[in-house]
Amino acid sequence: MKVGLFGANGRMGRVLIEALNEHDNASLSVASVRDDSPWVGMDVGELAGIGKLETACSALSTINPAVVDVMIDFTLPAAFDSNLKWCVTNNKPVVIGTTGLSAAQLDLLADAATRIPVVFAANYSVGVNLMLSLVKQAARALGATADIEILEAHHRFKQDAPSGTAMAIGEAIADELGRDLSTCAVYGREGKTPPRDHNTIGFATVRAGDVVGEHTALFADIGERLEITHKASSRLTFARGAVQAAMWLTQQDAGQYGMNDVLSLNQ
Repeated sequence: MKVGLFGANGRMGRVLIEALNEHDNASLSVASVRDDSPWVGMDVGELAGIGKLETACSALSTINPAVVDVMIDFTLPAAFDSNLKWCVTNNKPVVIGTTGLSAAQLDLLADAATRIPVVFAANYSVGVNLMLSLVKQAARALGATADIEILEAHHRFKQDAPSGTAMAIGEAIADELGRDLSTCAVYGREGKTPPRDHNTIGFATVRAGDVVGEHTALFADIGERLEITHKASSRLTFARGAVQAAMWLTQQDAGQYGMNDVLSLNQ
């Protein structure tokens, strides 16, 4: 399978180069960067720090769709619209890991999915997606009495807060309990606050150092609490999951899918 990357010079782009290089059944055919990027023409292996691979980074405008089976996009919201347009125009499936998308961009994604296959997930770790199933089970059992908080930590460079994964955890819990996360979420607390509203779902965010990603769903009742935690120690976890999603996606019809579909967690 021939895989193309948008934003090859980004943190996840470099790790995806490594993940594709080690894969037995997928190969990197295109590694694109902005047209004005200083990385145009650089060997992708040297960019990723794994040694020369004899494939050069190419400008976004020069991507040849004929050498691509599926694209992977882990860039930023500013690049999302043009990347998605390229995929729709060239009828290429796309795996999207970009977080912090606006409501308008989510509408664009939904429209694109009527024409091409799309996997869109806040997190491509197998463990995190299993966690999303576990928090639903915990919500069913404990949601009537427990207070629910979501704690997340990431590296100092992450721009969106709470993380897309934290929001996905919150959505999973809220959906299970019949709540609307947009009205019941509480993002941080400061000063003198009233007693906690049981129906709220709280979020706490840490940005520090080189933390890859840590998420905890806390269900706290009087006398006991349950904590469901996932900690990532390497971005390769996410990259390998994205490659798995890309291979699965090439066999699907147009539509919007999630990692629960890729991993058959809905069955």
